[in-house]
Amino acid sequence: MNQKFNTPVSRKFFLGMTAKGSIAVAVSMGAFGSFLSSCNHTLLPGSTMPTAGFGQDPLPYAYSALEPIIDARTMELHYSKHAAGYATKLQEAVNEENVASAKSVETILKNITRYSSKMRNNAGGHYNHDMFWKSMKASSKSNAPQGTLKTAIEKSFTSVDQFKTAFNEAATTRFGSGWAWLYVDSNKNLKIGSTPNQDNPLMNVSAFQGFPLLGIDVWEHAYYLKYQNKRKEYIENWWNVVNWDYVQKRFDAA
Repeated sequence: MNQKFNTPVSRKFFLGMTAKGSIAVAVSMGAFGSFLSSCNHTLLPGSTMPTAGFGQDPLPYAYSALEPIIDARTMELHYSKHAAGYATKLQEAVNEENVASAKSVETILKNITRYSSKMRNNAGGHYNHDMFWKSMKASSKSNAPQGTLKTAIEKSFTSVDQFKTAFNEAATTRFGSGWAWLYVDSNKNLKIGSTPNQDNPLMNVSAFQGFPLLGIDVWEHAYYLKYQNKRKEYIENWWNVVNWDYVQKRFDAA
């Protein structure tokens, strides 16, 4: 057997079969990885809408889709660099801290004090951006909340305009980097708040807790190429691209 194995023809055959086996294993593992990624989406309570997965989903529109409100270059950098970095580092943190059994990013966020600052920053950054992309769409002249969401906003803030005024104030006055939120608290009331960095209302370290319905990113990289230091103008224009259908689905789920 050793003599046959050591002949040139047999060695070539052996190496070829080994290479084929390696390729087969690689393909199988890749498929398995894709399967695991697809399983990382759970469902919001009482809804068919998936929560944020652990991997970065494709942007639901072209980089230029939100122009002139948000320019294509900003969208490209924001999605492919900043948000992609959060997704990558979240995966690292999950592996490092052995939390592979977590059913969703939301589960981690609700118990974020158990984890490292790396987990907090990147789980928050990934979740916030996943929600941010989906809560926007191409500009529409009739862009306004409808139905039960509109009714709830009017109940909590008197009118949609007064809600926007309060939300704009929270976003504009957020010192440094962070987010402004419309969220549902534990008493099912709509509230407005802002968080620093990549924190959000799901986190048990937040000054307020609840289920976020809508959030705006007020980190400078979200608007600076087009608006420079004019954060207020960015926020006011942003309402033209809010995807109220998506916000309604989150409201229904909450």
